[in-house]
Amino acid sequence: MMPMNKTKSLIESDGFRNRILDIYGEEEVEFQIKRYTEAMEQFEKLFSAAPVSFFSAPGRTEIGGNHTDHQHGEVLAASINRDAIAAASPTDDGSIRVLSEGYPMIEFTLPGADASADSGSTGTGLSPLPEEAGTTRGLIRGVIAGIQARGYRIGGFNAYITSNVLGGSGLSSSAAFETLIGTILSGLYNEGSIDAVTIAVIGQYAENVYFGKPCGLMDQMACSVGSLCHMDFADPADPKLTRIEFDLDKAGYSLCITDTKGSHADLTPDYAAVPAEMKAVAAFFGKEVLREVPESEMAAAVPALREKLGDRPVLRAFHFYKENRRVEAEANALSTGDIRMFLRAVRASGDSSYKFLQNVYTTHDIRHQNMSVALAVSESVLGLSSGNESLLETGVVRVHGGGFAGTIQAFVPKDKTKAYQSAMDALFGEGSCMVLKIRKYGGITVI
Repeated sequence: MMPMNKTKSLIESDGFRNRILDIYGEEEVEFQIKRYTEAMEQFEKLFSAAPVSFFSAPGRTEIGGNHTDHQHGEVLAASINRDAIAAASPTDDGSIRVLSEGYPMIEFTLPGADASADSGSTGTGLSPLPEEAGTTRGLIRGVIAGIQARGYRIGGFNAYITSNVLGGSGLSSSAAFETLIGTILSGLYNEGSIDAVTIAVIGQYAENVYFGKPCGLMDQMACSVGSLCHMDFADPADPKLTRIEFDLDKAGYSLCITDTKGSHADLTPDYAAVPAEMKAVAAFFGKEVLREVPESEMAAAVPALREKLGDRPVLRAFHFYKENRRVEAEANALSTGDIRMFLRAVRASGDSSYKFLQNVYTTHDIRHQNMSVALAVSESVLGLSSGNESLLETGVVRVHGGGFAGTIQAFVPKDKTKAYQSAMDALFGEGSCMVLKIRKYGGITVI
């Protein structure tokens, strides 16, 4: 943290340019320097020339483990080169003022807190408020409460935030925001000592308890930890993480995420039904989640499960077990550089999500099937059809994230990327297809 005039000088320095190069890559340097400069100027307009630091938290892409984390399954995910950044400074009166670009200012004061930048706060009164459910204010309050509950220091702060992790894009803009708030508090009041896993767990807590969304831990973990990461949630209180170093560019592929522009209205029951039906299968065996039920026991009980629960919960349970194995196969393939095996597993994951998990379109509106159309056109453009073609030459495509109306993911050979992006943009509008890179950092203090 430093005075504004020194921050201005630093942004113009070679050291800052090298820091941006390290975080974002050479092709993003000029854009990011301009972006950080504008964020600093906006902060100065809002809060005057107060001391300021910069923080960053990326969005994420799920690569394997579609709808498994809430069953204590395994996931392969990665942070991406789209992020939320914040210019921030501590306040000495417990006041919190956060302005996210394009949104109204959020203001409140920590209840009963002596929140000086020197001492931090040990105040109370951060319980969830019903009127803040589903709001950004609720997320901020939840992250602060989660940090305090774990014995870390809290305090007030001013922040200007701008993000290119677009909401509704399937890249977890909410998890990036939660990670960013946790990283700000870690940097301003705890000397950066709150580890990435703890920040992720706190973010999930805020989203579950304060925002009111029953999400798993995968989104927050991918945003907070960074890079490619194999996560095993067998014990959610102590997830096992393995970072994987793999350069997709050097392997000759682009990571493309396409927003199919489907409506998310009235989809809450569809999303909620996925974990609910999997848990119903687990409950048949007296367990809470499917990870606690051996696959062989589930398979032997299929007739009884169908009679009691119907067919879709059974199909979704089959998806869970096979998807866990695919995540392990994907992680092993990337660790050993076997891109052929990786692509084969990704394609199998997409097929399973479509056929067994059934999260590509909602049965409540079969007239609109944006993701189904996106997958069909993708396969046509890439030359995918029989399942016997060389995936090294064609690439693969699958549903991405929660599904039903969101995004699709494609691993595209670099010589086909422009044609693929053009086809997707022609279908869903300019800018719908994002060509992304995997970022090696999660939530970080930039300066």
